Amino acid sequence: MSAACRADQRPNRTRGRLALYAAGAAVAALLLSACGSGGTSGGAGKSNYVSGKDGISTVAKGSRDAVPDLSGKTVDGKQLDIADYKGKVVVLNVWGSWCPPCRAEAPNFVKVAKETAGQGVQFVGINTRDASTSLAKAFETEQKVTYPSLYDPTGKLMLRFKKGTLNPQTIPSTLIIDRDGKIAARTLQALSEEKLHEMLDPIVAEK
Repeated sequence: MSAACRADQRPNRTRGRLALYAAGAAVAALLLSACGSGGTSGGAGKSNYVSGKDGISTVAKGSRDAVPDLSGKTVDGKQLDIADYKGKVVVLNVWGSWCPPCRAEAPNFVKVAKETAGQGVQFVGINTRDASTSLAKAFETEQKVTYPSLYDPTGKLMLRFKKGTLNPQTIPSTLIIDRDGKIAARTLQALSEEKLHEMLDPIVAEK
């Protein structure tokens, strides 16, 4: 390869690195209390959601926001689009292998995913801030996770949620998406099996 060709490619590599740094900085700003084990969101302003004392925020059925485009490659390299699950209730969990609360809640998600699979419920993860898919795969193997996770190392998917809605703001965050593809509930904390059912069951029961 000629020196001129290498020189031509340097700006592209530099721009690529700058774009990655910018995306990383944006998601770092979004995740104000990343990898926290608790927290609640306020219901002030023009938001349509109500924040409960248990840390679970909910939205009445007629006032929910549509989930944004969440599509891309999974940790296993397959293509996944959340929109394909319309008609099902989707449990969307944002996690990282480096996050202790994510590790603590994972067995609860695995158990509830199995329990509710026959009720039209689909669990999906968004793996973020892991430097490689091998780290995420090792976590899934260790925790016996069988449902898919989108691989989102720089948090670009999380930035697609509109501010002021039930957007994920910490790691872990969990959202419940109703059968119409709209965001019904959110929590910004690690979940016990009981709390996960508390979020999920009312949405599954909706007609």
